[in-house]
This record gives sequence, C-alpha cells and structure tokens, in this order.
Amino acid sequence: MLSKEIKKNTVVLCWAIFLLLIFVHGFEAIFLKTDETFFGENFINKLFGIAVVFILLRYLNWHWSDIGFKRIGFVKNVGLGILLAFCSFIISYGVEIALLKTQGYDAGFGIFTTSFSLTGETVVHSGLGFILMCIFFNIINVVMEEGAFRGIIYQIVAIDHSLKYALFFQAFLFGVWHIVTPIHNLIDGDINLESFIALSVSYIILAGMMGIKWGLLYRMTGSLYAGMADHFFNNCIATNLLHVITVNGVDEMMIVRVVIAQLISFVVVFLVWKKREKSGVSFEK
Repeated sequence: MLSKEIKKNTVVLCWAIFLLLIFVHGFEAIFLKTDETFFGENFINKLFGIAVVFILLRYLNWHWSDIGFKRIGFVKNVGLGILLAFCSFIISYGVEIALLKTQGYDAGFGIFTTSFSLTGETVVHSGLGFILMCIFFNIINVVMEEGAFRGIIYQIVAIDHSLKYALFFQAFLFGVWHIVTPIHNLIDGDINLESFIALSVSYIILAGMMGIKWGLLYRMTGSLYAGMADHFFNNCIATNLLHVITVNGVDEMMIVRVVIAQLISFVVVFLVWKKREKSGVSFEK
C-alpha cells in the first residue's frame, strides 16, 4: 500500500523513478554503447526497467494486471494494435516510395536488421539470428516502456490527479526519455548544438504524441497490449527490419515514414476516442 505521504507526492515519486531509469539509459547509450556491439541494441536499461517495474509492483502490492498486462482480450488487443500500425505504415511507405520516385530514384525493399541513427549512418546485419535477436530486444523494449510509462507512472499519478493529467504527464516523460539519443550524438560530435536542440524538441513532441496515443489505447481497451503491438511494429518492423533501399543508400527518408505513420495512427485513435467520449461510452481504467 502507498503511504499517505507518497499519495500526496505521486508526481515527485514518478520523477524519481524516471530519473533513475533515464540515468541507466543514458549511461548505457553514452558510455557502454551496447548498440555499437554485436547486439546492436541498448538493452541493459530495458532489463533494468523491467526489474524496477517488478520491484515497484511488489512494493505497491499490485499485480501486473493492475497496470494493463491483462490476459482477457490479449489476442483482440494485439490484433487491434497490429492492424492500426499496419494500415498506417502501408500509407507512409507508399508516400515514401512516391517521394523517392519524384526525385528520380528507383526504390525497393530489404529485410535485415539495422541500428537506428539520427545521422543517417546505417549498420546492416543479415541472417536469421540477427532478425530473431532484433525481435527479442524489441519485445523487451515495449514491455519495459509500456509497463513503466503507460503502466506504473500513469497509474501512480492517477491516484491523486485526474486521468487526463496522468495521460499527459507520462507522455511528457516518454518524450524526454528519447532525448538520450541526440545527447549521445552531440557528445560523439555527430551533430552540432543547434541540431541537438532541434532534434530534442522534435523527439519530445513526436514521442510525446506517441505516448498520448498509446495512453488513449490503454484507456479505451483497459490493456497495454494494443499499444504494445503498435509500438512493436513501429520499432521492430518499420525501423529495424523492413527498409527502403535506393542507389544512394538505406532509409534516407525513414523519419518521413515514421512521422506520417504516427500522425495517421494518432489521428485515428484520437477521433475514435472523441467519438466514444461524446457517445458516453465508459472507458477502462
């Protein structure tokens, strides 16, 4: 059970949780650089985050189902998330190919793993082992990020604040969580200060919007799985596995693809949310 003091300071508690998580995230990305090793992914901070979620659940005497990991409706909600992501990225891949063709490039698709980079540098790994490892690491990623942000942080803040406040608070932290990547690139000298500021602001806005979308899916379904499926498709399929190739390189317009897909899916989820809210349909916790 939460003490009365903690109940009055849920935001402070969640900031403390977030700072601990982002410290480990930053340390791994900047100093350990696990993504530049054989693994091609910063996964230690994700395992650490899952451990933190587990410890907090034990401390709060909560179950995994209390933060959205519910067995009921698992297949339905995963299917919903995959459908949302698939339709959004079909459109965004189409726009990307069309834009490349207007520039005179022939574009094709390739299936292999890469490490995402803001600077356009792509490290390619082929082979079934790398693909399976990519899938595994991305599952860990969505379990940790959805469990921590849409799960633990959202639920704790919602104890003494409105659900709307909790929704936007976790989304803001989720946006800030992603500035570790531009910080890494700034320290390595890959980008200058102006680019760092622009990329950081863009990341907070885009990732924050995604956090709102996945938070709304959680509210509508009462489960994290729809958001997790959409999150997984975005990270694993559209970013790490299914690539657009031209004579100039790989994924030159990845950011366009991702932004378009996220805008489309956000609008769809938001409109469904507003329609259900207007019709008086009750939402899950």
